Order: sequence, then C-alpha cells, then structure tokens
Amino acid sequence: MSVNYLAFAIPAFFIFVFIEFKIAQHQKKAKIFKYESTVANFSVGIAERLLNLFIAASFYQVYKWVYVNYAIFDISTKWYVWILLLLATDLVWYWYHRLGHEINFLWAAHIVHHQSEEFNLSAAARITTIQAIFRNVFWCALPLIGFHPNMIITILLAHGAYSFFTHTQLIGKLGWLENVFITPSLHGVHHASDEKYLDKNYGDVFVFWDKLFGTFQKEEEAPKYGLTHPIKSYSFLWQHFHYYLEIAEAYRRANGFKAKWDAVFGSPALMDQNIRPVLEERYYQNKIQHEAKPKPKFKIYLNVQLMMVVAMLTGTTMFYGYLTLVHKVAIAIFILVTLINIGALLEQRKWIYYLECFRLILIFGYFFYTFNITELLIFPVVGLIVLERTFSLNALYKKHVLNINPTQLIHP
Repeated sequence: MSVNYLAFAIPAFFIFVFIEFKIAQHQKKAKIFKYESTVANFSVGIAERLLNLFIAASFYQVYKWVYVNYAIFDISTKWYVWILLLLATDLVWYWYHRLGHEINFLWAAHIVHHQSEEFNLSAAARITTIQAIFRNVFWCALPLIGFHPNMIITILLAHGAYSFFTHTQLIGKLGWLENVFITPSLHGVHHASDEKYLDKNYGDVFVFWDKLFGTFQKEEEAPKYGLTHPIKSYSFLWQHFHYYLEIAEAYRRANGFKAKWDAVFGSPALMDQNIRPVLEERYYQNKIQHEAKPKPKFKIYLNVQLMMVVAMLTGTTMFYGYLTLVHKVAIAIFILVTLINIGALLEQRKWIYYLECFRLILIFGYFFYTFNITELLIFPVVGLIVLERTFSLNALYKKHVLNINPTQLIHP
C-alpha cells in the first residue's frame, strides 16, 4: 500500500511550533504566543490543508496543460535551471503578494494571513484555500515560460518550507544575509501594522525584488503585528469571510460604475472603515469578549477536539487515494464543523450547544449511511430531543463542559 508521505508535514509543523514555544518559554518570551490566537491559527491552516486535498492534484494538471500546449520556450532541466526557476518563482510570488495587498478581492483572501496579532510559526498556517487558488493562477506563468511542471512542484515545496521559518521572533537580525534573503526580521516588518512598515517586504525568499521595486524596509522600531483595523474575533467563519462581506457592502453602497469597480478591484486602503462596524453589529461580532482565561476543562475540551481533527487530517492525507468520495466528503464536513465549533468555543457563543448537537447527528448519519440503515437516523434524533427535555442538556453542557457561568456567554 502506497501512502502520501506529505502527510508527515502536518505533525512536523506542530513539532516545530512546540519547539518554538519551549524556546520562547526558556528565553522568557512566552508572551509571543497567545492561546486563543494560536488555536485560531491552527484552525485556518487545518482547513486549508483539508480543502487542498480535493484540489491540489489539479494544480499540477493545470501546470502540465499550460506547459504542453502553451509553453513559450523549451527550457532544459539542467542544474542551473533550478536556480533560474527559484528566482522566477520568487519574482512571481512578489507580484502575486503585492497585488494581494493592493486589490480588494485578492486582499479578501490574503487578509486572513495578517489577522494574527502574534508573530510566530503558528501564524504561517494562516493560508486559505482561496488564497492558494489565486496563488497557483499566478504560478501558471512558470509553465507558460517553459519550466517543466515537475520542477515547478519541487521548487514550490522548497519555497513554501522556507517561508514557514520566516514567521518567528526568536531569530533576530542576520547581518549581511538581510541584503540577500527575506529573514524573520524582514518578514516581521511585512506583518506589522505600523505606518512606516505598511506594504513593505513582499518577497518570500529574496530581497532583490523589494529593493528593485521600492518596497524594501529594514526593521527599526519593534513592529506591532496584525491589521491596522483588527477584527478582534476568533470566529473561524468571520475570519475567513468578513472582508468579502465588506466588499459586498461597499459594492451595494457604491453609486456608479467606477465606485462599484473600486469596491471590488480598488485598493484596500480606500475601503470605508465605517462598513465593518455595521457588519459586526449585523452578524453579532460587536460584543465584548469575555476576558477571563479559559477554565481548565474548557481548554482540555477544546484541545481534544483540535488533536482529533489534526489526527483525522493526517490520516486522511496519508490514505487519501484509498478513500471513497463519500468518506472524503464526510471527513471534510466533520472537520470543518469542528473548526467552526472551536472558533465558537473561543468566543463562547450561545449557539455552541446546538452546533454540538448538529455534529453528533452528522456522526450518526455517517455511520447509519455506511451500514445502509439511514432510515433509523430518526431514533438518535428523537433520543437527543428526549434527553434535552428530560435533563436540560443545554444547561449541563455549559456548566460541565465550558465550566463557566452561562450568563458570561456572548449572545447570540
């Protein structure tokens, strides 16, 4: 039985984050990690890895199709071509990345990567599948030029691995290397919300492009990380979709073709900042979060769910080729619902209990379908209703699982 060995990258990621955390503790810098932000970072990354399982193979097929049918040059695969490809890949990344900050509908996909106000290895996971799709559209320029798809995939893996390690504060300035490579210090500048650091250091591996196109900036004052207008939310759904809603609202309010065009293709810097508060109120994102640290039981319950979806994602990635479509879809739905649940737990939302019930019914539905007894699903549904009416499971859930006073929950 052959397996997908890329699955081992998932536990490796968590091992590196754990090592960084322990080093930070040893150096008295544990404050660079915040529990809620780190969990939110993990959730975004898990969703991206999960959804990419369904489309990643198509990226290679697209590259191959472009290469076979439209390649401009017949570029060899000699050793020095790898260097040229790495430079070309980083140049394409620079312009994809820069346009991702300058065009609203691209920023809507990329903004998720910048939402964390902590800068550590876990923040590197904040990539969405929509962003991955846009990025691969740009990378189609590489097979179009004439680079072989096999070489492209290999370089992209190395390119992505390098950028992972630039998301840390534990590595300071690296002297002359900062004249050649994007270092953690230089990439930290890119993640900063300070005015002097905005829209700087778009390169992923090399600094050449930023210096050439006038977007290079060294770290001077310690950066303040995150967005210029923080979303102050750990909601899995809100983090992913709030900016799309802002674009839609800006488009609805716009008068005339140019204004509507700017709402979609204009600069994020020109977005009306009065729109988000309206949407936050409309979608119940404007409540003050409960500031007390999660109680031990709450953390244990959340951590168990997180470990469960990581294990499921790793196993699914490893044996993806052996799973039927039904199993793949069922696993994907369960993991995504669990990630939404984790975000709701972090925000202590009133409707968490009902999401838990829905997830439980999904589990029953999956097993009943597997054993071809779907018609019996009515029994666990009725049983759940009876238990709720008899024992007030909602109240028990909040008391024993969350271990907090229900009056502290954000409504709804």
